[in-house]
Amino acid sequence: MSQRDEILGRIRSAIAPNGNDTERRKNLRTHLTSNGVIPKLPKSRAGIQTRFKERAIVADATVEFSKPEAVAKNISKYLRDHNLPAIIKTGDDQRLRKLLKGSDKLLEISRGISDGNDLVGVSHAMGGVAETGTLFMTSGKANPTTLNFLPETHIVVVNENDVEANYEDLLKKLRRKFGVGKMPRVLNMITGPSRSADIEQTLILGAHGPLRLHIIIVRN
Repeated sequence: MSQRDEILGRIRSAIAPNGNDTERRKNLRTHLTSNGVIPKLPKSRAGIQTRFKERAIVADATVEFSKPEAVAKNISKYLRDHNLPAIIKTGDDQRLRKLLKGSDKLLEISRGISDGNDLVGVSHAMGGVAETGTLFMTSGKANPTTLNFLPETHIVVVNENDVEANYEDLLKKLRRKFGVGKMPRVLNMITGPSRSADIEQTLILGAHGPLRLHIIIVRN
């Protein structure tokens, strides 16, 4: 038995000493609900979106709401306000293609994985979690993982209906979307720009990834 199996075995025994899987699941559900692991959160869609924005800002991201037809204009404005060229790298996400269609005069767009030389990456999130202001980024050709980490500036678009109150709700949506045995190879949960306080406990943004994270919540 490996050390990993031994540790997991101890956890299972602690949850249900007699080894009954039904009892284990029951005890786990009871533990999760009775100990208040899921915090009280807004129930309205507007309240959930507001909470998401608040938590994302606390994590040093910037957030704005946008109509679908204004997404390209808002990206262009953000880049201009931060003295960045109007050049972005995206994946092959069809939602982004639709939102950025006809934006040739505003943005120069290239598609594919980032080689580390792109200043700005633009991705479409699978969803967001209001509990912590966290984005769910699934890997694949539509939204390459390299765009999450290599460009200095990361702009993420997320639909308002894909912002959920807590992790449990968004994970349910993830499972429904991909189905059994068809989950993405990687799921990155991103909260704010990259940061580190390893050196003398001084917080440094952009230490291991993007220096800036800008989130655009699309309201239909």
